[in-house]
Amino acid sequence: MPHFHFHSVRLVKALLACAMLLASYAGAAEKLANVTILATGGTIAGSGASSTTTVGYTAATVGVERLIAAVPELAKVAQVKGEQVFQIASENMSDAYWLTLAKRVNVLLAQPDVDGIVITHGTDTLEETAYFLNLTVKSKKPVVLVGAMRPGTALSADGPINLYNAVLLAASQDAVGKGVLVAMNDQIHGARDVSKTNTSTPDSFKTPELGMLGYIQGNKPYFYHVSTRKHTADTEFDVSKIDTLPQVDIVYGYANVNPVALNALVAAGAKGIIHAGVGDGSLAAKVTPSLTAARKQGVLIVRASRVGQGIVARNGEANDDELDFVAADTLNPQKARILLMLALTRTSDSKQIQRMFYSY
Repeated sequence: MPHFHFHSVRLVKALLACAMLLASYAGAAEKLANVTILATGGTIAGSGASSTTTVGYTAATVGVERLIAAVPELAKVAQVKGEQVFQIASENMSDAYWLTLAKRVNVLLAQPDVDGIVITHGTDTLEETAYFLNLTVKSKKPVVLVGAMRPGTALSADGPINLYNAVLLAASQDAVGKGVLVAMNDQIHGARDVSKTNTSTPDSFKTPELGMLGYIQGNKPYFYHVSTRKHTADTEFDVSKIDTLPQVDIVYGYANVNPVALNALVAAGAKGIIHAGVGDGSLAAKVTPSLTAARKQGVLIVRASRVGQGIVARNGEANDDELDFVAADTLNPQKARILLMLALTRTSDSKQIQRMFYSY
């Protein structure tokens, strides 16, 4: 009997160990993060005439369920749900679409059964949507934008692996509190500083000066940097009850520039103008009087640069204090426009708006 009892105890222990192991596997499966994919169109949902068509294809033809079905590996990294918010080529992105998207993201992230969100998006304005959400999402849960430079019908299409990496990132605890992220080409970029830098190649998205945040490799995100600027839950912007945004337009600087476009935009009701100046946001003598007159009419003027890198120095190439202008800091013109639009929903005080440009 003692011998039998000894073996019985060992058998029971072995069975318990197996049961615990199975329970741990089941628990791991149950603990997969819940990620919602919000589809908006773009090349990642595009199709071409043949497998070698990488330009001249049709964007926004594939629905979210087909996108998810094309990457069955998603089930290994998250519990995935899909939702088609709209279906557009991203050059048609608008303020109204942004507000719709931001409100939907905030509703979803307020739910306890949503751990992260992936947004599929066309690459043309992806950086702008990312920055808009970086300023308006009211949660520290991960929000990841992803796109593709080649349609899904192309040889070596980049959409499926980009989507897989984006879901992996949105499901990761490492991405919590990092702000809105962009996952492209096995890299992690921050919404504030990333830009599309090439018309057609898969490595288009870069943060050339301030640096990407990390890599995705071996089914794991690796972060090496974070943004020091305020974002998401820590911003002062609330779009929950906003249906329209103030009109803000961009005027481009170039040799022999004239004020015709600027004057037309002001006459059309612009509340703010981003001047994408040459060099350090320099103002041409032909345009300065019109900018000054617009400011006296109450139009906010932000000096940005067309260069693409570097700080636009306040009181550098223009006396911003005297002119009552705002310097864009390192934001490119299209992102400066987004911040100015949101700033104007809070205040028309240029000093407060300058503070925002140094905060976000």
